[in-house]
Amino acid sequence: MTGPMARGIRTTEPPEVRSRDFKGSAIRLLRRLTPQRGLAISVMVLGVLGIAIGVVGPRILGHATDLLFNGVIGHQLPAGLTKEQAVDAARARGDGTFADLLSGMNVVPGQGVDFGAVGRTLALALALYLVAALLIWMQARLLNVVVQRTVMALRADVENKVHRLPLSYFDSRRRGEVLSRLTNDIDNLQQSLSMSITQLLTSVLTVFAVLVMMLTISPLLTLLTVVTVPLSLWITRSIARRSQKLFVAQWRNTGRLNAHIEETYSGFTVVKTFGHRAHAEEQFSELNDDVYHASFGAQFLSGLVSPATIFVGNLSYVAVAVVGGLQVATGQITLGGIQAFIQYVRQFNQPLTQIAGMYNTLQSGIASAERVFELLDAQEEPPDPPAVMPAPESRGGELVGGRVEFDRVWFGYLPDTPVIEDLSLVAVPGTTVAIVGPTGAGKTTLVNLLMRFYDVDSGRILLDGVDISTVSRGSLRSRIGMVLQDTWLFAGTVYDNIAYGRPDATEEEVMEAARTAFVDRFVQTLPDGYDTRINDGGTNISAGEKQLITIARAVLARPQLLILDEATSSVDTRTEVLIQHAMAQLRRDRTSFIIAHRLSTIRDADVILVMEAGRIVERGSHAELLARRGEYWTMTQA
Repeated sequence: MTGPMARGIRTTEPPEVRSRDFKGSAIRLLRRLTPQRGLAISVMVLGVLGIAIGVVGPRILGHATDLLFNGVIGHQLPAGLTKEQAVDAARARGDGTFADLLSGMNVVPGQGVDFGAVGRTLALALALYLVAALLIWMQARLLNVVVQRTVMALRADVENKVHRLPLSYFDSRRRGEVLSRLTNDIDNLQQSLSMSITQLLTSVLTVFAVLVMMLTISPLLTLLTVVTVPLSLWITRSIARRSQKLFVAQWRNTGRLNAHIEETYSGFTVVKTFGHRAHAEEQFSELNDDVYHASFGAQFLSGLVSPATIFVGNLSYVAVAVVGGLQVATGQITLGGIQAFIQYVRQFNQPLTQIAGMYNTLQSGIASAERVFELLDAQEEPPDPPAVMPAPESRGGELVGGRVEFDRVWFGYLPDTPVIEDLSLVAVPGTTVAIVGPTGAGKTTLVNLLMRFYDVDSGRILLDGVDISTVSRGSLRSRIGMVLQDTWLFAGTVYDNIAYGRPDATEEEVMEAARTAFVDRFVQTLPDGYDTRINDGGTNISAGEKQLITIARAVLARPQLLILDEATSSVDTRTEVLIQHAMAQLRRDRTSFIIAHRLSTIRDADVILVMEAGRIVERGSHAELLARRGEYWTMTQA
């Protein structure tokens, strides 16, 4: 096979792009509807009533046709005869075909069309169709409520799940791919549910209702109609099994494409600066091509289902028309009866075609559901213990305490690959501990362990004598203020971003924190001052200004512990000196951990730890370490 179809199939060859449990995911998705079972039952009842009333319509219209046809034939027969006499007369003159036709009719010789009866019959059919339409409309409205509430609950579950996932989950996945599951896949799932459930429910009910009505008219013609159903199902299943894996590939490739787009646009300046525009466009073209070919293959294959089932359905339609015509001619069935039956054949084949045609929508939705369920099934952080950190003492509005102890801590991101090895240290309350060392030495890992972004493999970390693994993460992190090298601001005002550190703070407290972190100096130059809105990602202010705002946020939080991870890496030298003075005030009576590459920022630290390969190789004050002329002294000479 060549062309787009071949390319689409090749994208599905690796095992990771195949559907793992299509049937199980579909069943699990249906179980998500159970909280709305009351409305769901109402939907089914309305559907049954609406379709039951609707399928009676063709039978009534067939009766109207019989009234018209009987009147036309009766008007042509001599009055005063009985039907039996008219039949005998026709046979006597050798017109056996007319006699057979007449014997199957409810005709009165000499009596014309009863237009009153025809009018009443048509009015009844119209009333039934209106009632059926009203019931189906109510069913659709309730079904929409069921689907929207189900998807709303699913979004809430996914949002809650994201907050329960460990940091390692996001460290091992591209952000855009995760976002694609939260947005594209759930949106596709919602659309698929809305379309598939409506068509599936209506189609299944219609098939059964029409089948009953056909049996009341002619079991033989009914057999001719249903004999082609297994062939339609076999064709549908054969095509669906081939297109299923292509839908999985389609949404997986869409996630990869979104990850690339998010990554490229978040670092657009770097891409432009280093002249990687052509390379980025080439990557986009390749990923976009993968999405195109997988989507083309999936839609092409699933699109074959509808014409194939229509063709098979037309075979039964032709058979019914031929055999039914013969039965009318022989008086085995009335003209109105065959007219109603042919309408039922159309009604019978149409839902089968709809069910087959919606397979592409259904399979696309299940493929997205698998990706969403995969996120919901991801391993969460270990459950939080119910205990919380004991309330710290307060002195002059500031929290006191903050003794931190690492007791023979071992940790590795991968099994048998330790990053921290048998590390022990004690940070006395109110002291500043600086951590230096080459890249990969384990400095940031130490902070991640203290924040319980990761849990230690062995050993203990204690805060004021309490093992942090025995208390909830929320109570632990509420004691810690953190300023990272990678600043994060949300799309809001400067004031809101500072107040994020302590939402219940007064306006004066926010302003004081801003002055302490020297935010006030540059805010006065902004168009709207503290009400200036920061763009998504803070692109309308400089990197140094963003870092000052995050420092002000930490100041406002008044934490018991303070962690500064390269907190002044994006500010100029003059501002750095001012921030160091502010940090000296902030660190007073607090235990502080400073991770720094610029040694000038840690000269006044009480203890400096020099790390290498996950171990502390030196510790002491700035003067003590210089006097030893060891690793720290070597770093100062670089």
